[in-house]
Amino acid sequence: MDHDSELIANALNGSLPAWEALVRRYEGRVYNYSLRLTGNRDDAQDLMQDVFLGVYRNLERFRGESQFVSWLFRIAHNKAVDLARRRSASPVKDQGLPDDPDAWPDAHRTAEGPQELALAGEKNAVIQALLQALTSEQRLILELKVFQSMTFDEIAMMQDISANTAKTRFYAALRKLRALMEGHHELSPDP
Repeated sequence: MDHDSELIANALNGSLPAWEALVRRYEGRVYNYSLRLTGNRDDAQDLMQDVFLGVYRNLERFRGESQFVSWLFRIAHNKAVDLARRRSASPVKDQGLPDDPDAWPDAHRTAEGPQELALAGEKNAVIQALLQALTSEQRLILELKVFQSMTFDEIAMMQDISANTAKTRFYAALRKLRALMEGHHELSPDP
């Protein structure tokens, strides 16, 4: 029995420490997923909480036919789609990167001095803005493939599409992102 299965079995038997260990194991990945999709810390936190509430309410439905992480991100995907639908019904102001640098993507942490840190923060802000210029479907497919390292088959299963459709959507999202990046020459690779 793998560690997830053990935690799930114990959580289903009422073990609060097992449930908390399961949440701790995946909360970072779910939060980062949520942050990249929503573009702001508060919405990411709300989405993450909604995901784990959904997992908690439906844990007894997990049959172990797939990996727990795949099932978890299927719930995260559905919650993200619901959030995107709610947002399109009521527009939300784009808030860019959070004011708190600790909530920024980890890329800025390699900077050595204040100037490098400022430049890294600016690039992160531009990258976040470029990602927010994509449709929610495009951000989602990039998130699943690039940041969650899912295969096209896993993405296809999660989204109820064919693997070829997943590939087509992924490469279309990359093309759009590349076109957006060309407008921001400071992020484009040197020729």
